[in-house]
Parts: sequence; structure tokens; C-alpha cells
Amino acid sequence: MTLHIRTVLRSACLLLAFSALAGCNSISSEDQRRRDEKTREEAAKATERIKPELKEAGKELGQAAREAAEDARAAAQGVKEGWNRDHSHPLDLNTATESDLESLPGITKSDAERIIRNRPYRSKNELVNKRIISEESYERIRDDVTAD
Repeated sequence: MTLHIRTVLRSACLLLAFSALAGCNSISSEDQRRRDEKTREEAAKATERIKPELKEAGKELGQAAREAAEDARAAAQGVKEGWNRDHSHPLDLNTATESDLESLPGITKSDAERIIRNRPYRSKNELVNKRIISEESYERIRDDVTAD
């Protein structure tokens, strides 16, 4: 948690504590009413002062959550790719399903769709020659595919 967020949260907690303590004294009803009004006004002013900081803290938390979600998706994709790798039986580019192709390292759904659309293949390096995937992507899957 950033220092800015901690400061804002600490200010909010102090504000709540001050508000709670303000009602602990036993005094006359008129004095109590004035004290309550003063407490409400001070709480409103304090809230108004920290509102921009709370909004900024919310934005920072939102960005951190988005980044964490992106990292989690990338990690999940890596787990899926690792789990689905079977180097003992290369995939045939001419018969593999979209799901099979997506299990290859770095191959996305749109890559798999392009591979299927451009069938048949006489050799696996046609993936690069026909510009279906990049040379870099091909290097990662070269040993996992065949074009029988």
C-alpha cells in the first residue's frame, strides 16, 4: 500500500475516532446540540479536505488491481501452456483443433484461427513463409508441430 493511501486512511480513522470521542462527555442538551453541530461541521470539513486524496487513492488502487489482473492472466496462460505441452507427439498443422493449437506456447486464439484458415500446409515453415505467425512465434513451436 502506498504511503499516500496509508496517510489518507489514517486521516479518515482519526476523523472517526474524534467524532466518537466527541459524544462521550455528559453535558446539558443545549451544550450537547452545539457540540454535535460543531462535530458535524468539523467532520464535514475534514471529509471535504481529504476527498481529493481519497479519490486519488482509489484511482491508484484501481490501477494496481488492473495490473495484478493482467499479471494473473499471463501467469494462468503460462500454466496452461506448460500443462498442455506434450513434446512426444507433435501437432499436425493440417488436422489440429483450434484448442490444440492454442495449447502451443505463445499461440493465441487469433493465431490458431489464422493457422486453420490457411490450411493445407506442406511443411511447417509455411507458417512463417505465409506470414501467419512471426519468426519468433515459430521458433517457440517449431519442435511441437508437423505438417504431415
